[in-house]
Amino acid sequence: MQRRELLGLALGAVAAPALAQRGYDVAPWPASRPAPALQALDLQGKTWTLAELRGRAVVLNFWATWCPPCRAEMPSLQQLGEIYGPEQLLVLALNVGEGPRRIAQYLQSSGLNLTVLLDPKSEAAKAWGANVLPTTILIDAEGRPRLRVRGEVDWSGREAQAMVEPLLRVRTKPGVSS
Repeated sequence: MQRRELLGLALGAVAAPALAQRGYDVAPWPASRPAPALQALDLQGKTWTLAELRGRAVVLNFWATWCPPCRAEMPSLQQLGEIYGPEQLLVLALNVGEGPRRIAQYLQSSGLNLTVLLDPKSEAAKAWGANVLPTTILIDAEGRPRLRVRGEVDWSGREAQAMVEPLLRVRTKPGVSS
């Protein structure tokens, strides 16, 4: 295992107990498990794939409008995306099992402006192990999942930023650090 991978796992291990005390479950993504395929439409009909996102870290949040913890963390997810900007960190809210109309109504009433992807049959949620909502997968700039977070998180807080920062430092080209 490379030094950077060990550092990422160590940071995740340090962050996990602090988050667990607040009702969150943080676990490293199994190193032997590759990233599942991801192909989903957004609310405008654009297709998104994980391969197209290489070069940027991704926060992939599985949620639903009927889920109170999901709704509670959405504003901080939006703040997280604004803190780092889409060139460095892309926040994708993958809605599980709901239709575009309900989602659009929720976004409008809440004043949120997040990129929302659709998982109407919960296929992506199953593939990514998101059997609890909210579940958030932190993916590095090389497209490798690093952490799975289950439960509501204040994504604008220090603990969350400590989980995100290592994703931004992954090598994107041999011999060059980002």
